Amino acid sequence: QVQLVEAGGGLVQAGGSLRLSCSIRGTRFSGNVMGWYRQVPGKERELVAEVTSGGTRKYGDFVKGRFTISRGNYQNMAVLEMNSLEPEDTAVYYCRLHRTVTSPYSYWGPGSQVTVSS
Repeated sequence: QVQLVEAGGGLVQAGGSLRLSCSIRGTRFSGNVMGWYRQVPGKERELVAEVTSGGTRKYGDFVKGRFTISRGNYQNMAVLEMNSLEPEDTAVYYCRLHRTVTSPYSYWGPGSQVTVSS
């Protein structure tokens, strides 16, 4: 069974940095998209960043150049480097693996709390 293993969440001070990683366990995938989404209680889950296996990246409008997403470990890992964090970035961050073409699918990680203190 596909499992997304998340790591790197925690508490940071405003202006600080944090690195989130997501690793695919159980099987190999190709031609897919990996990304990070975040959610605050009572609000919709929103895109933070995503990157295709081909290297195409997309970021949420709020990122404003502060974050960088990359693929590694033979396309089976996604790393999100977050800089200049603000209290507004506080949320549960979820890793996602999906594909929208042949044999589409979508998998989610369990979620990792990121708290930015002021």
